[in-house]
Amino acid sequence: MKTRARIIGTGSYVPEKILTNADLEKFVDTSDEWIRTRTGICQRHIAAEDEQTSDLASKAAQAALDMAGVTAEEIDLLIVGTITGDCPWPATACLVQEKIGAKNAWAYDISAACSGFVYSLDAATRQIEAGAIQKALVIGAEILTRFIDWTDRNTCVLFGDAAGAVVLEAQETESGVLSTHLHSDGSYYELLYQPGFGSVHPPSEEGLKNRVPYLSMQGNEVFKVAVRSLYNVAVECLEANNMSVADLDLFIPHQANIRILDAAAKRLGLSEEQTYINVERLGNTSAATIPVALDEANRAGRIKEGDLLMFDAFGGGFTWGAALVRW
Repeated sequence: MKTRARIIGTGSYVPEKILTNADLEKFVDTSDEWIRTRTGICQRHIAAEDEQTSDLASKAAQAALDMAGVTAEEIDLLIVGTITGDCPWPATACLVQEKIGAKNAWAYDISAACSGFVYSLDAATRQIEAGAIQKALVIGAEILTRFIDWTDRNTCVLFGDAAGAVVLEAQETESGVLSTHLHSDGSYYELLYQPGFGSVHPPSEEGLKNRVPYLSMQGNEVFKVAVRSLYNVAVECLEANNMSVADLDLFIPHQANIRILDAAAKRLGLSEEQTYINVERLGNTSAATIPVALDEANRAGRIKEGDLLMFDAFGGGFTWGAALVRW
């Protein structure tokens, strides 16, 4: 029997502060109706001033460890998928390692935007399947609200802050991560990216005046590529395992906005019962959306042993990917 990476614990953390559409109406040229009809989002959570990405990640990680019955010292590998780390370097994963006491783990970040969790899951799975490690902690964590222009109603209404985590264990089993499928295309990068501060636009007063530190997005163009990519990689993932959409018990996509989710689900032929959506409560939390949704579904009893799950993500880069998991 093949050694697989099996998910033995899930966890998530969402900041206490809630920013509703009605709150946004007070300082942005927008309305609750405008936001809901275009995005499906009613509210999002905002990290407190003294909360950093590593804090959110650490709380989600501890919840996953507790569910798994695993101590932090037992973790061999710790990966954080994030584009909003505490600082450019060192890796936020190293800060999480110290905060939770995972002293025996080697740690690093993966920067794949909203696909960060699926990319991180792939990396940890391959280490387990190769026999290099026994247990891994994979986290998606973001504080995107500190990197958006609050005067741009097309982007500021979309994003929230959160973290989600899973504990993976090497097991001789038919369950676990069955396959992962990753893609990227850098030719689209200017449709969704953060111009500064990096080597192109290093820190400067002019950069601040031109608002280069903030997220830039061409929404209509992103929508077209996102729906196509989510569909194609989902089909690729199913075909690689000789399965069909009818075999899926739960489809957990990246929670970008309701228009993208509905379009992708319709094209795949998924029913409402097969698809997990929480974007209305949390907004787009980038790499955190899938692990947070997974933890919610798991703790709500939506997942039972033997169920077939698919994670499907798309993000800046462009990056996209899918993973098929037998629970």
